[in-house]
Amino acid sequence: MENIKNSNVFILDHPLIQHKISLLRDSNTGTNEFRKLIEEIAMLMGYEALRDLPLKEVEIETPIEKCVTPMIAGKKLAIVPILRAGLGMVGGILNLVPTAKVGHIGLYRDHETHEPHEYYCKLPEPIDQRTIVVLDPMLATGGSGAEAVDFIKQHGGKNIKFMCIIAAPEGLKRLSEAHPDIQIFVGHLDRCLNEDAYICPGLGDAGDRIFGTK
Repeated sequence: MENIKNSNVFILDHPLIQHKISLLRDSNTGTNEFRKLIEEIAMLMGYEALRDLPLKEVEIETPIEKCVTPMIAGKKLAIVPILRAGLGMVGGILNLVPTAKVGHIGLYRDHETHEPHEYYCKLPEPIDQRTIVVLDPMLATGGSGAEAVDFIKQHGGKNIKFMCIIAAPEGLKRLSEAHPDIQIFVGHLDRCLNEDAYICPGLGDAGDRIFGTK
């Protein structure tokens, strides 16, 4: 974590998360198991990332008596996966908060420059009143992550969290410096990017492994 001078960056070292990431990395892990692991890891990470959701006191009636008890307050959570790999993490967060709204941001990476380009953006309204969780399994160069947060802010989003399963130091530094006001949750911080901008040791192309494509 040297050179990442941002108190809003959280590296989640829970043993269950680390164990499941190790299974993800294995090239022998098939598509079905890979999908399930991505969803399970997202749910475990979401438990930590959502611990500061606002609460309000409501009155309910138990089988014994009436009581005042806390429930999540405000507009429903907004989950925004970066297409396409981010889709694999959505189910894990919906398992925690089934009423969450889901938006989508479509970005593709230029294979020559490795820079992101937008092709789609649809967000739940009113986005400015929601806690927003941006999902992408891999934070490599940080370009797509930074661009996605830019788009959300341009649409009025304010309370933004970014969640990735694996990050390269280069990408984490870029995203945290571009958007020091957002919380960033990382499952594991890997060693570096290679010359093709893939995370090392990484796990390959997350989208291809989730959807069974090459």
